[in-house]
Order: sequence, then structure tokens, then C-alpha cells
Amino acid sequence: MSDELKANLKERKTWLRGLYMLLFAIFYTIAEVVITAVVIFQFILALFTGSSNERLLKLGQSLSTYVYQVLQYLTFNSDYQPYPFGAWPKGTPKEAARQSKATDKEDNSDKVKEIEPPSDKKKD
Repeated sequence: MSDELKANLKERKTWLRGLYMLLFAIFYTIAEVVITAVVIFQFILALFTGSSNERLLKLGQSLSTYVYQVLQYLTFNSDYQPYPFGAWPKGTPKEAARQSKATDKEDNSDKVKEIEPPSDKKKD
């Protein structure tokens, strides 16, 4: 095995993320069940009352946004850890992303920022 591979396999940060990913996969499964219940209940309400329930609409939106955040984390498209480690999402994924960025700025205000590597372009 190469030294780089050995170093990667020993990387604590990656193993910790894997543990979080397992946890979020469980949360995702639970959220799917709850969303299915909301969908069925909302359909039944629409049949009997002719309209949808406003509270269920908001719950469905926040659950959908939560599932989006979880999938973003699971697929390595985001490092933001959704609820219960972050705030519960409000609104659409775009609005929740703004909310999570604001939370990240508050949480990381005391951390040193990483310096970007120099670009390969030559200055003229």
C-alpha cells in the first residue's frame, strides 16, 4: 500500500464523517416515512375538505428541505450537517442554505481561515 493510501485510511476526519453519514442515513429513512404519512394525510384531507392543511404544507416543505440537506451531506456536496447538529430548515432549500451559511459564519468566526493556494496563472 502506498503511504498516501495509508494516511487516508488513518484519517480520523473521514471515519467520523462516515459515522455521521450512517446516522444521517437513518434520519433520512425516518424522514421518508414521515413525508409519506404527510402525503397520504394531505390527500385524504383534500378528498374530504377540498383544500390542503396549511400546517401540513409547512411540515412537508421543511421535511423536504431537510431531506435535501441530508442528501447533500451524504453525497459530499455539502459539509453542512443538518438537524440535529444544525438548525431545523425553514422554507425552501435555497432559503435554508442561506440560513445554514449564516450559522456557519457564526460558528466559524473564531477559526482561522484557510489560505487559498496560488493560482497557476502568470501575471502579465
